[in-house]
Amino acid sequence: MIHYYDYWSRSRSNLVILDLVRLTLLGLFQIIKIIMFKKNLQREINTFPINPMVLSKLAIVDLRFLNDFDDYTPLRLSSEANITEADAQEVLSILFPKGKSSAPTEKRALDLLFEEQETSGIVTFCESLDTMLGDGIPLGKITEICGAPGLGKTQLCLQLAVAIQIPVDIGGLDGEAVYIDTEGSFIVERLVDIATATVDHCQLIHMQGGGELGSIDISVERILAGIHYFHCLDHTEFLACVHQLHTFLSQHQKVKLIIVDSIACPFRHEFSDMSLRTKLLSMLGQTFIKIASQNSVAVVFTNQMTTKIPAVPSNQSSQLIPALGEGWAHISNIKIMLYWDNNQRRAMLCKSPNQKELICSFQITNGGIRDVTATANTDCPLSNIAHVDSKNSTASTSTATENLLKSGPTPPAKRQKVS
Repeated sequence: MIHYYDYWSRSRSNLVILDLVRLTLLGLFQIIKIIMFKKNLQREINTFPINPMVLSKLAIVDLRFLNDFDDYTPLRLSSEANITEADAQEVLSILFPKGKSSAPTEKRALDLLFEEQETSGIVTFCESLDTMLGDGIPLGKITEICGAPGLGKTQLCLQLAVAIQIPVDIGGLDGEAVYIDTEGSFIVERLVDIATATVDHCQLIHMQGGGELGSIDISVERILAGIHYFHCLDHTEFLACVHQLHTFLSQHQKVKLIIVDSIACPFRHEFSDMSLRTKLLSMLGQTFIKIASQNSVAVVFTNQMTTKIPAVPSNQSSQLIPALGEGWAHISNIKIMLYWDNNQRRAMLCKSPNQKELICSFQITNGGIRDVTATANTDCPLSNIAHVDSKNSTASTSTATENLLKSGPTPPAKRQKVS
């Protein structure tokens, strides 16, 4: 018995010693990590594979070490170092290949104001719709386009995928687009029609500005090459596609628009566990919010409509509402509702952080989305608009009280920057 306890006591002492050794080694490892982290922050950026011309411009504004870039976004770095936004994005991706710290960084409201004023939106080629939105579809935000089938959600997405590639010389953004198709409604022939009309329009504007025919860098082939298409057949493929977006954007830095047509299709019929669907949608929403804000790209969702039936028998009729429930409704910054009114397509801005509730008319032509002749924007509150009967997808609207916009079939030539 004595020998047993002696053995147990010695074994326990050995375990205690081993634990102390393990904890000591862990402590030393953490100290080494901290030292290496601080040393890495002091690393000179000329030790990274950065373009020498860009390095010289960074040195002029005294950006020489890794920790000098802690508070920089691509837009701010581009402005201060006098380099292109693509070069700024490339520099940051080289310096921080795994992204920056997850802790949020401080920004002044004044800086945010300047960023918004310096960044133009994506034109829709419908002047009344662009004016209703403030300056087209904004970058860095999520826009949701809702409506019944046949109203033009996909047509508007195709138009945006083309318009994002208009050269800077004539007021465009010279970007590229990612198009995630979950419904199979992406028609290349239709895209060619819109791209052809856009190229003709850009050439006309360029010539009116004194340029020569064909001298501007835009063509149908170039536009088609600038649209990165993904066809997702179910929610598993869609989630995998979204998961790789961060890496894809770091490799394709000209992408300034992500389109998901539609967000509802992968999640409406495949889930018996609704709590799982809710969690996945919440995760997706937060992922897209992070992608939009960190990469300064516009994210555009289309969403289907579903019928809302009153919970208890009453005099209230059923209504058509956007799919995916109230939780998803909070994800988007901007929401546009499309509907029919007197055989005319209408767009209603029912959610926006900086624009009031408005309605405009639009039409779909061979060349894409355009204004309707003699259309008027209606300053109309949601309380007078939002009722939609499920038997007829026409929304009741109040009478137009003021002609706010001058509109026509010709798309806008150059966007107007905020002064």
